[in-house]
Order: sequence, then structure tokens, then C-alpha cells
Amino acid sequence: MIRGGEINKGTVILIKNSPYLVVEREFVNPGKGTAFARCKLKNLKDGSVLTQQVFKTPDMVEDAEVDTISCQYLYSDQDNHYFQNVKTFDQITVPVGLNEDLKYYLRDDIEYDIVIWEGNPIDVKIPQKMVFTVAESENYIKGDTVSGATKPIRTETGLTVRVPLFIKQNEKIMVNTESNEYLERINK
Repeated sequence: MIRGGEINKGTVILIKNSPYLVVEREFVNPGKGTAFARCKLKNLKDGSVLTQQVFKTPDMVEDAEVDTISCQYLYSDQDNHYFQNVKTFDQITVPVGLNEDLKYYLRDDIEYDIVIWEGNPIDVKIPQKMVFTVAESENYIKGDTVSGATKPIRTETGLTVRVPLFIKQNEKIMVNTESNEYLERINK
């Protein structure tokens, strides 16, 4: 059990026997009354989101007993993604249905943290920033632009990102994986 005031972003708590990840947390200390944490929660079993959950500072909340295992991505098939524990070399199977968009972020050169609850994987943590290679990009005509104009490109994993017009095919770009926004071009 943890106190409502100790809940932070990334904490996993139990609500009605389901694990919820704290995605956003705002601590509010009003002039009168008890301080509280206003949270946005994501159900790690079915992906549903609870917004505006309020936990008063002295309230006790049940925290979920989860394990985080560092793994290397191996391969995917139609039903599952396969990872290998970097310490024990055990293979972990993650169902594709857990996160449909996960396929766009899986590469064998990156370690991922897999969250395990009651012996089953419930989440794969993706790094906040990742480097991708531009696989498909349309060219533009110089002078035919507006300030800040962007175009859609496709990365080697199939992810679509809007980038500035000067980005060309085979260049490397940094992407924020939470918002799928272009951050910068990577020069070697």
C-alpha cells in the first residue's frame, strides 16, 4: 500500500484487481482542505484510460507488484513478439494485441523493459526518443514552401512521421515516441 501523495508518474496501482499505470500526475495543494494528486491512468490489461482520478494525500492505494525485465527484441510473427531476457536468456512472448503500434518501435539493437504482472507481460516500455532511417520521402520543389512546412515520411519500421521539407530518403532522424513528432536530423 502507498499513500495518495506518493503516487508518481510511472507508478503501477491496482484498481478493482486491474493494474493501472500512472501516465500523468498533477499534485494540487488547495488553500483549504487536503492536498491531492490528480492522475490520468492507463489500464495495462485492456488499454482503457481513466482521466481525472483523484487520490487524497493521506488515502492508501494498493500498488501492483510488478517486475520489470530488460529484454532484447528477437522477432515477431502474426500473433506474438519475441524477446530475450538479457540476464537469463529466457524467451518472453508478448501478444501482438497488447499494443498494436508496438511493431513500429521494435528493433533488435535496442533493449526494452517488459513489465510483468502475475507472470504475464502487460506492457513494453519504449524509449522516449529513438533514431529512425527515412525509408520513403517525397521531394519538394525549392521555393514552393511556406515557413515551417512539413511532409509525411515513412521510416524503415513503417512508422509515419511529419518532418520538415529538407529531410531526404536514407537520412536518420530522432523521433519522440510518445507523440511521434520529429525532433531533429541526425548527422554522422
